[in-house]
Amino acid sequence: MTLADGVLAGDPRAMARAISLIEDEDPAGAELVRAIFGKTGRAYLVGVTGPPGAGKSTLVDRLITEIRNGTGAVPYSVGVIAVDPTSPFSGGAVLGDRLRMQAHAADEGVFIRSMATRGHLGGLARATGDAALVLDAAGKDIIIIETVGVGQDEVDIIRTADVSIVTLVPGTGDDVQALKAGIMEIADIFIVNKADREGADRLASTIESNLSLQAYGEADWRPPILKTVATSGQGVPEVVEAIWRFREHATRTQAARRRTRSEYRLRELVSTRFMDHLEREVLGEGELASVVDRVAARELDPYTAANDLLKRALR
Repeated sequence: MTLADGVLAGDPRAMARAISLIEDEDPAGAELVRAIFGKTGRAYLVGVTGPPGAGKSTLVDRLITEIRNGTGAVPYSVGVIAVDPTSPFSGGAVLGDRLRMQAHAADEGVFIRSMATRGHLGGLARATGDAALVLDAAGKDIIIIETVGVGQDEVDIIRTADVSIVTLVPGTGDDVQALKAGIMEIADIFIVNKADREGADRLASTIESNLSLQAYGEADWRPPILKTVATSGQGVPEVVEAIWRFREHATRTQAARRRTRSEYRLRELVSTRFMDHLEREVLGEGELASVVDRVAARELDPYTAANDLLKRALR
């Protein structure tokens, strides 16, 4: 049995191995994606983002429980990709998220994987999208992607998930964060977590005030603002219900959103492959570093440098 066969069969060890190859940017990882890609596109991707300390991991843990205990005849299977900070020692993920989700370790319908950002900005790891493809091909119905907490920059999640949940907490300056354009634009659902804290109502009102400044038509989705206390599970069933409502509402726009996601991924891959080709096949050893040094020293402007490199690559 090949690794791709193992993934398609839903074998956890094959899934783990496949994601490791993708994370390591091993050529075998690209071959794997080619083999499984035609079997993907069925899973629903739920993105959970927000600043550090918002309780995202605890919320995801509760979401897993609520989804697994759903009222359907057959429970949805769940895959989780928890993007963690990169360890300064090993370069791997700091496994805080997976430790908080140990309650699901014995559940065969749940697969949890921590993934290090490895310096990639935007709240996600570079390999997150392909890791989600592995879980999709393995038959996971719902894939939850939890971003690392980096503040209002976490806009990558909207290019990866079908629904984006922004989690905020009172008392940590999130009433200011809620004013940021990026956060307001990526959220399909707002969650005020730790709602038993003072200031939760004020934070919810701040978000509501910002939403009221935007024009929503009758057919448009207006992001709901939900209050939760993830440690106790309070409000989590309402979050899952909102996810299902958004999924039903967005049926018409989901294809466009997935097309945008595909375009972003394609552009990212082409950019990466082009730079690899430039450094390995066109430029001599240390030549790119020399160009960078000239730009830094203001001897050469970046536009001219880029044009020169492009011309050389296209000869």
